[in-house]
Amino acid sequence: MKTILNVIWLVFGGFWLALGYFAAGIICCVLIVTIPWGIASFRIGAYCLWPFGQMVVEKPGGAGVFALLGNVIWLLVAGIWIAIGHVVTAFAMAITIIGIPLAIANLKLIPVSLMPLGKQIVPTNQPFVSTYR
Repeated sequence: MKTILNVIWLVFGGFWLALGYFAAGIICCVLIVTIPWGIASFRIGAYCLWPFGQMVVEKPGGAGVFALLGNVIWLLVAGIWIAIGHVVTAFAMAITIIGIPLAIANLKLIPVSLMPLGKQIVPTNQPFVSTYR
């Protein structure tokens, strides 16, 4: 079932969302100072391509002061706008019955798009990661 939902997600919105995150990641990596946000954007973009069967967890050991500061900057610059985009897209997907799980997956992306630093994406069959990568 996860594979079917992921394919439907990819066709009806996931591909375009991921392209947006990848474009933001490239821009952030070109501007040397914003490389941590670029890496986080690539991570979220990969999650956008195939969200069913994965979940977002806090990194082991906590996020740290720099991740908190970076998340506040991200929230003010881009996070709010991305979250609004996810809400609008989720509303459009929820109009049909088949789109309801897609809308839920879209809403699941909002917390990580608001505060991407200090998060890790893991498979749902492995909710706790023993090592930090």
